[in-house]
Amino acid sequence: YEMDGELNVFDTRNGQSRHLSIAVPSDQLDSRPSQVSAAGQIEDAALSPKGERAVFVGRGDIFNLPIEKGVTRNLTRTSGAHDKRARWSPDGSKIAFISDRTGEEEIYVIDALGKGEPEQLTSGGKAMRYTPEWSPDGKRLAFGDKDRNLWVLTIADKKLTLAAHDTRREIRDYTWAPGSDYLAFSMLDPNNFRSIWIWGVDGKLHRITDEDFGEFQPAWDPQGKYLYYLSGRAFSPQFDAVDFNFALDRNVGIYALALSKDGENPFPPEEDKVSVGGEEKKDEKDGKDGKDKEKKEKKPAATKIDFEGLASRVTRVPVPFDNYDGLSAGEGKLLYVKFPAQGFGEPAFQPELRIFTFKDRKAAALTDGVNGYDLSRDGEKVLVVQNGQYNLYDAKPEGKDSKKTIDTSGMVVDRVPAEEWAEIFREAWRRYRDFFYVENMHGYDWEALRRQYEPLLASVGHRSDLNYVIGEMIAELNVSHAYVAGGDFDLPPRPKVALPGARFELDKAAGRYRIARIFRGQNEEDLYRSPLTEVGMDVHVGDYVLAIDGEDLAANDNPYRLLRHKAARPVRLTVNAKPSLEGSREITFRPIESEEHLIYLDWITGNRERVTKLSGGRVGYIHLPDMGEDGMREFIKQYFGQVRKEGLIVDVRENGGGFVSQTLLERLARHPLGVDYGRTDEDPQPYPAVVFNGYMACLINAGSGSDGDIFPAMFRQLGLGPLIGVRTWGGVVGISGHGPLIDGGQIFVPEAGSVSLEGKWVIEGHGVDPDIVVENDPQSVIAGRDPQLERGVAEVMKKIEAAPKAYPKRPADPVKTPAAIP
Repeated sequence: YEMDGELNVFDTRNGQSRHLSIAVPSDQLDSRPSQVSAAGQIEDAALSPKGERAVFVGRGDIFNLPIEKGVTRNLTRTSGAHDKRARWSPDGSKIAFISDRTGEEEIYVIDALGKGEPEQLTSGGKAMRYTPEWSPDGKRLAFGDKDRNLWVLTIADKKLTLAAHDTRREIRDYTWAPGSDYLAFSMLDPNNFRSIWIWGVDGKLHRITDEDFGEFQPAWDPQGKYLYYLSGRAFSPQFDAVDFNFALDRNVGIYALALSKDGENPFPPEEDKVSVGGEEKKDEKDGKDGKDKEKKEKKPAATKIDFEGLASRVTRVPVPFDNYDGLSAGEGKLLYVKFPAQGFGEPAFQPELRIFTFKDRKAAALTDGVNGYDLSRDGEKVLVVQNGQYNLYDAKPEGKDSKKTIDTSGMVVDRVPAEEWAEIFREAWRRYRDFFYVENMHGYDWEALRRQYEPLLASVGHRSDLNYVIGEMIAELNVSHAYVAGGDFDLPPRPKVALPGARFELDKAAGRYRIARIFRGQNEEDLYRSPLTEVGMDVHVGDYVLAIDGEDLAANDNPYRLLRHKAARPVRLTVNAKPSLEGSREITFRPIESEEHLIYLDWITGNRERVTKLSGGRVGYIHLPDMGEDGMREFIKQYFGQVRKEGLIVDVRENGGGFVSQTLLERLARHPLGVDYGRTDEDPQPYPAVVFNGYMACLINAGSGSDGDIFPAMFRQLGLGPLIGVRTWGGVVGISGHGPLIDGGQIFVPEAGSVSLEGKWVIEGHGVDPDIVVENDPQSVIAGRDPQLERGVAEVMKKIEAAPKAYPKRPADPVKTPAAIP
């Protein structure tokens, strides 16, 4: 047995244990210090004030990179610390960043050229901290933390001031006014909308918008006259073509608040001007003609805000409503990201970085495929993350052709694996301390567990060893969704095999392989395409496969060997109804890389056919593989076509979880409230239009987990029908990610547990008990039976026979003549 990283032998005769002494000769290549590239582990990047250089964060170090020419400087060189979230000072001389080199995350500043050692500005930290943002005068830094606090740090005396505290979410969109005297940000309201707040260096906190609508991502006008923000204010829903429901999309607009009560409309009515004496008459109040004069004006030393009536001094920026994010402001322009609408399973969207100019009041796409961007402090350059590259553009409508790709190949670190592994271990432990869903860590002494497992680091010789140690430590907490994954090690690529959607069997007597089964598939959908069933495929079950791509396939070979490395192209089979080449034919099929979906489709189709047979077609069947993309797709595909059945089996066995259970339950929980009849209607039209009017049962097993646990629990709470099967997995503490570890690995912390309306923790660690316990015993399964499914149909049919549900028949036509009215 294994204990504390050692193998032990227990002697049952004398009750004594002893360690096994095992020596494994190794060159220990994975634990040797080396110089490695950090270009593949870039976490963050930001421009210098005028965009001449950029600061990058990669593999736990801070780098100063040139845009085109010059030297890449590693400023921190800390293999044993995770340095991150770096930002350039307004004068370009320093860089602020966060580091955990003390064992906790603190704020540091370092010379932008890397001269000298970093200066630590904070101490006593006990929580993850977020990006430090400089005030324009360089005297203060603002940063948030995981405890939902917003802090302001005065650099001269290192004094911390609590600016705001959000009771529900972290504050992440804080931004300084150009006068360095105000900080704007958004906080979450109880209704899940965000509202804009402003904190002043005088210590006063002001709420700017109310909770009726969502406002977020404030951005200051560089002249200090306006505060821009995003808000969802378009109420033009899209209607579902199947479900008679609506979805809100493309509902975000951009707005401007005039900070001063005598502030001007940023978009006054436009008017043509008359040229006098061959020259256009200048109007100092005209934003178009007064541009040069305005540029010469000195930026305000203080920001003037008249808080009374501020929310009413709002003007919509003249751009169409859409899906916007990432708002920032420059001189005479706004930059923001536009996200196209996208459904589950659709190709990855290509967000656009757009730029709106006040001069001509038009918006244009600067570039697409955007994964993030940073606008230089002077507003002239923008750094854009695109497909793993970091590109610099001129921040103007015609800047698309100004693209310069930053060379990140000079980002190298001196890697000391033992130091990195120790740092990763500490950070993983700290993230659980900071984010675990209950403060008492389930009653465990988390500090003691760190001390218990930390000595095992001395035996770690590979990154996978470290994942094992961390996994064992977090498993002590006895909680679901405690995951550690990835890191700096490579798995060999698997060869891609050209699969035909079929099964081979060996005919020993003939010495040849033949096709034993062809998955039927549904060729209307690419996901369920079965290659050998496509139109034109002259091949059948029982046919012999004599050769693949002209290479003979004999009994002493493996057909899948001949299919390796061919998944990306058509494959030719030589087939015949008999095990000889005489009279054989050739077919060419388009292979698939995985038969998983075909196997799944075959299973659920078989289940539906079984339910139809057992119920005489009166009961329908749907299976939900998870509560994510696949589960939503299968629900839509399977449910609406069976909505007029008298009964329904909802199968969530082996449901892998996700987050959409509440959406699916809302559909299932609808009840008919009435019906409509038109003059020639023979069947009623229910109200609501799409509603199931019958009996249901839900099938569960130990593979129903996470949101697949929550679904049956709420199915029962809604009174939709009995749960049939065996107890579910019992893991409902949901996870979130908080950025990569220094080598790209991931640690997931269970952060939110389920509580009943009675105020008790539920499901976690136990699961959901069925109302009717039915085991799918091995003998029945081997015989091709499904006792859980059979019992589900029996229970639903019992209710149908006892009290069938039906819509009312068409009543007699009403007569409304005066004589007929009593």
